[in-house]
Amino acid sequence: MAADKPSSKGQAWFCATGLPSDIIIEVDDMTFHLHKFPLISKSRKLDQLIEELGRQPSTATVAKQKQPETQTEIEEETEEYQDDEEGDRYQLSLQGLPGGSDTFETAAKFCYGVKIDLSSSTVVPLRCAAEFLEMIDEYSEDNLVSKTERFLSQSVFKSLKESIKALKSCESVMTSAESLGLVQRLMDSIVSRASSVDPTPFGWPVNDEAIEANGASTQALWNGIETGLRKKAVAPTNNVEAWFEDLALLTLPLFKRFILTLKGRDPSPEVIESCLMCYAKKYIPGTSRSNRKPSTSSAAAISDSEQRELLETIISNLPLEKTCSSTATRFLFGLLRTSNILNASESSKAVLEKKIGFQLEQATLDDLLIPSYSYLNETLYDVDCIERILGYFLDGLEERNAAGIEAENQGNDDNINIISSSRLPALMIVGKLIDGYLSEIASDANLKPEKFYNLAISLPDQARNFDDGLYRAVDVFLKAHPWIPEPEREKICGVLDCQKLTLEACTHAAQNERLPLRAVVQVLFFEQLQLRHAIAGTLLAAETAPMNEGRLSEERREDDENEEGEGEERVAVSRGEEGQGRSRSSNTWRAAERENQVLRVDMDSMRTRVHQLEKECSTMKKVIEKIEKEGPGGGGWRGSLNKRFGCKFKTQVCDSHESAVAETRRGRHHQQ
Repeated sequence: MAADKPSSKGQAWFCATGLPSDIIIEVDDMTFHLHKFPLISKSRKLDQLIEELGRQPSTATVAKQKQPETQTEIEEETEEYQDDEEGDRYQLSLQGLPGGSDTFETAAKFCYGVKIDLSSSTVVPLRCAAEFLEMIDEYSEDNLVSKTERFLSQSVFKSLKESIKALKSCESVMTSAESLGLVQRLMDSIVSRASSVDPTPFGWPVNDEAIEANGASTQALWNGIETGLRKKAVAPTNNVEAWFEDLALLTLPLFKRFILTLKGRDPSPEVIESCLMCYAKKYIPGTSRSNRKPSTSSAAAISDSEQRELLETIISNLPLEKTCSSTATRFLFGLLRTSNILNASESSKAVLEKKIGFQLEQATLDDLLIPSYSYLNETLYDVDCIERILGYFLDGLEERNAAGIEAENQGNDDNINIISSSRLPALMIVGKLIDGYLSEIASDANLKPEKFYNLAISLPDQARNFDDGLYRAVDVFLKAHPWIPEPEREKICGVLDCQKLTLEACTHAAQNERLPLRAVVQVLFFEQLQLRHAIAGTLLAAETAPMNEGRLSEERREDDENEEGEGEERVAVSRGEEGQGRSRSSNTWRAAERENQVLRVDMDSMRTRVHQLEKECSTMKKVIEKIEKEGPGGGGWRGSLNKRFGCKFKTQVCDSHESAVAETRRGRHHQQ
């Protein structure tokens, strides 16, 4: 039986077939005026209910209709009800129908033979309603149950995106969907396809709106240590499939169940981590520096307690394996900042700090700058948190060392090479990162010297090839804390290894009035050692150069003599080559003599410089001894010199160095 286009008026739904309706069915707040024969031909449950009503006297129709307002609407309603009164009328109320009135409307259209359009968002409620109405093939061929099952098998289960949409629709009919096994079937379909996906082609982790540009900052100080400048951000270049964003539309209980099912299939850690990242960025603001607001209006309605529950759920499900993505590390730092704001449990924070520590070499300076949200901390940034994260990183290195020793005992050379090659670069990257962090927090006036000192000495010596970055941090700290006493200043400067300072850093330190005298003397002493080593190397090069030239000339003479004995026909040629060889040898000898003269001039100037440094050191030692004899009063050694000489003390290192360089340049100019 085909039906004309149905119509609805207010809260009443009519099937315009030209025949008066003989049954009224109430579903939620909607009243359906239908005909019993199309319904009983497809639904066994409706057939049974109508048969039971047929044994009872008919009742007056009580329909929840919208009250007509105009005279025309009153006349139309009167005509409808007059038509209905011509035959027997039944009234049913379907309580607990899955999907409500919208789903029943689709089922009614199916009973009337109207073509219905199924989708992944409507098929699950319709399948549950068909089961509720007992629209099965045993009752009527090609019924609604089989139709919805075919659509699920052919269109939904074969697509990851459509399966997620169908799983989302289960939330409104969860009880019925669970009893029919639809939720678990959809879960298995999604997990089986998601666990087999390789995240690399899609640029996972996903949905990061601020991917840092490749390359270093626009400015670097002290041997490449980054300053407070931030790296510029560029737009993401990788597109991600829409199904991954659809996964974030699930409610938290359904999402938790999905994650547990996914972890049971043992997929790659990147897949699980990416699912958690996308879901967190959907509902938790502040997980990314570039995305401080929720992405949808529904996320804004989540309370702090719900956000805290969601946050702890995501943290507890994070994979323990180390991931190789700086985006994932940045996301973990965002979770840690949000955990501090929402007052998450200490165990959740510890899990985050430990996971960050295992991949600290992938972090950036901007990640480490975690604000201090507690009123107990006086500092601007949470230094204690970074200190704990660094401790986890060093513990991880110790575990790698233990694994390397075990592999060495077992004779596995491949594992030894992998562990040793990955340990040192990671340690040096973290060393550079911590030096930059120290330079950033050193300007905080509330930072205690003990905190700065403990963080600076926490790294082993292998973490730094040069101490220029650490020296810059010390210089910034002393400049921001001019009131600290001399012993603490010496303790702070004790973190420096003067032998690891480059020439630029030594020159700056020798003229730095903020450094204590002991540190300046150490810098000058090691600079003198460097000069002595340089002189020794120059002398060795000068001694070996003539010997090498002599050996070269002897070899050439032997070659010439051998060529003379080859035959009379080549006598003229050999004599010519001998003359050329002798001329080349004489030219080389003259060039070597000129180079030796230049080296002698350089050595003389370097000897003069060394003598000047020795005089300066002896003079400074005498001044120190004299000050110590007079007592600690007088405002320190600089103050005593100011009082004694009436001028500001300044080391003569730069002046003497400049004069030596000028003399050397003048000497070279006269040589030329």
